[in-house]
Amino acid sequence: MARRNHRKPTNAPANGKGRQKPLTEKERASQSFRQGFYTVVNHPMFYPMWDYILVKDERRFPRDGWAVISDQGTLYVSEMPYMNPSDWSYIVAHCLLHLGMGHFQHKEHPREWNTACDLVVARFLAELKIFGNSPHGVSSPEIGVGQTEEMLYERLCREGIPDHLKDFGVGGADTQDLLFDDERRRYYMDKEPDWQHLFGVGLKHALIEAVDEVGHSAGQSRRSRTPAEESRRWFINHFPLLGALATAFEIIEDHLICQRMDISVAAVDVEMKQIYFNPAAALNEEEYLFVMAHELLHVGLRHHARCEGRNPYLWNIACDYVINAWLIEMGIGVMPPMGAMYDPQFKNESAESIYDRIVGDMRKYQRECTLRGKGLGDILSPRLPDWWVHGEGLTLDEFYRRCLGQGLVYHDEWGRGYIPAGLIEEIRALSQPPIPWDVELAQWFEHYFPTIDKVRSYARASRRQSSTPDIPRPRWTTPPDSEDGRTFGVVLDTSGSMDSKLLAKALGAIASYSMAHEVPAARVVFCDAAPYDAGYMPPEAIADRVRVKGRGGTILQPGIDLLEHAEDFPKDGPILIITDGYCDVLRTRRDHAFLMPDGYSLPFRPVGPVFKVS
Repeated sequence: MARRNHRKPTNAPANGKGRQKPLTEKERASQSFRQGFYTVVNHPMFYPMWDYILVKDERRFPRDGWAVISDQGTLYVSEMPYMNPSDWSYIVAHCLLHLGMGHFQHKEHPREWNTACDLVVARFLAELKIFGNSPHGVSSPEIGVGQTEEMLYERLCREGIPDHLKDFGVGGADTQDLLFDDERRRYYMDKEPDWQHLFGVGLKHALIEAVDEVGHSAGQSRRSRTPAEESRRWFINHFPLLGALATAFEIIEDHLICQRMDISVAAVDVEMKQIYFNPAAALNEEEYLFVMAHELLHVGLRHHARCEGRNPYLWNIACDYVINAWLIEMGIGVMPPMGAMYDPQFKNESAESIYDRIVGDMRKYQRECTLRGKGLGDILSPRLPDWWVHGEGLTLDEFYRRCLGQGLVYHDEWGRGYIPAGLIEEIRALSQPPIPWDVELAQWFEHYFPTIDKVRSYARASRRQSSTPDIPRPRWTTPPDSEDGRTFGVVLDTSGSMDSKLLAKALGAIASYSMAHEVPAARVVFCDAAPYDAGYMPPEAIADRVRVKGRGGTILQPGIDLLEHAEDFPKDGPILIITDGYCDVLRTRRDHAFLMPDGYSLPFRPVGPVFKVS
């Protein structure tokens, strides 16, 4: 997608009478240069370098040539008579290739090095045949065919520069077109560009364009240049944060399909890797950019996986508020008039906190309209197939996280625009692998039940060595009062909604960690429709005594009250609550934690930590 802030110069009518004012010779030359310049920088090969190039028109650079490029990316252009735009495009491409090929190196003989670089650049442009002809009339001399800059430099230093090559560059006979600028430029992105990296990215994009064109000419299938495809190409070429995700999705623009799926503007299918656009929405170019970024961020930020038992539609609305605020702050496109929600009061808040706020006013927010339509979320419900869930390769969720994480790295390297701090923090948090639930549970046990320090004691001597049977030796023992109060409470949901496999996994982890931390017994309370106090149980017997009763709803509060008021239970003893979330609202005054299946949520905001068993 071409930039809209750079346009080819036009001739404005003079005096409003429809006539064009004749151009002066200087204006014609300037117009020709701009046409040749934009021909080069609009090419995919040089487009990544465009943001860093500064053009200056100074008499002293060059004196008898056409242009000089500095190591800071400043292109000095001489005041020359009129030349064809194709000649200027060759000169500009010649200068930019010096930057991209890494020719700014300090050598003992700079003139010979400049000439060697000019020969390599000229040969490269002669093979391309897309940027006009050399103003010298000789595009590619025969000297040094197939040799690198270093090889040519050594040859020129040894044999000298031939007369017909002394003015072969575009800087003129007396001026080298490689200029080391003493004054450092301040880039508006506050970051010096890596010219060779930018040129490599441009070469990759140019190759993709060439393969695409060849495939089209050969009659092969090719993506049509619809507005949605153009917006995708814009993200791939100019917005690396979402470029990797954009390449992974198929664009579907079919009015009948969208009508059948009740999609008013757009929606994204995480499982099928498809983004739907309804052509009937009549979005303009800027609105397509906004909607495309909106749907890609839904996927990259794992909004489909972070729902975790919440109301899907209200969760979708909460995520929309977060994404739209970021896109408006970044200035990507224009928010469409229908289906996009923005509220300044939700700025700098996470989707989870916004959901907790809007769930208190469900009547108001259930009337909101997403990009898919009223009462429908634009995140289509994922139905992950078995080959994604049980496959040995990269999972779909990990793939999306990796795409967004790599996009952030490329965005930082290229310095492409502004990203809100909240979005950066969320992407980096998603890029970090989550701590497994069993590791978190082990840390919880370590906090409340630190390792007991053993001491040596002569009260019970250890086995004596046969070589010195008369020397008594102390034995490692634990203090006699070290296990006093070393226990915790377990409130166990034994209703029929509990998964027996997950329950066995959780209880097995509790038993192993209890024995590892030398917890002699735990106070266990089974809860279903009514609490049942099983008393103190040794860790190895907890899993054997549990049976899922399945008598209906779960009431856990009486079991917690039983432990809090029990005289034989320590006042500082923590409580571990195992449930699937289908329970009453709990009020716990002691230190506590929840252990529950992954993908489920509690009907209230928990105070203690929550360990999700996967």
